[in-house]
Amino acid sequence: MSKKVLVLSGSPRKGGNSDVLCDQFMLGGEEAGNQAEKIFLRDKEINYCMACDTCKRNGNICDQKDDMVEVLDKMIAADVIVMATPVYFNTMNGQMKTLIDRTYSRYAEISNKDIYFIVTAANPRKQMMERTIEEFRGFIYFLSGVKEKGIIYGTGALNIGDIQGSSAMKEAYEMGKTL
Repeated sequence: MSKKVLVLSGSPRKGGNSDVLCDQFMLGGEEAGNQAEKIFLRDKEINYCMACDTCKRNGNICDQKDDMVEVLDKMIAADVIVMATPVYFNTMNGQMKTLIDRTYSRYAEISNKDIYFIVTAANPRKQMMERTIEEFRGFIYFLSGVKEKGIIYGTGALNIGDIQGSSAMKEAYEMGKTL
């Protein structure tokens, strides 16, 4: 059965290391017969959550008029969500955190999904990326029926292209293939 895969690329650099791993995951997923779409967060207007709670008084509709409505609709419709971020100062980048915060209005609808995480960092040690993984897990903890299915660690990748030829490239492709 074909799955609907949504890849959320938090990289601020098109063709950056985490973005390239997203492409590899998608390639594997598509070759296995799944539908895959990538949203490059940098290209979307996603404002910060204002913590106004208007959404909770307004049928879970956020008062802000930006691209988050479209992104959230796609997150809710997907069977599989891949969340990818470079690791900056031992944490996810601002684009990804802003996206997570903005799911507040409808987070209860993001249910029964398989979730994969892709993280990249200049540091060669996976342990230095665990804080970011725990932040992702903090987000999915509140989502009903969501299962963490895999993590791809792109270590030692600072400059664009550093991830090429790494074991993470094959890992991302293979993980996408096994959806």
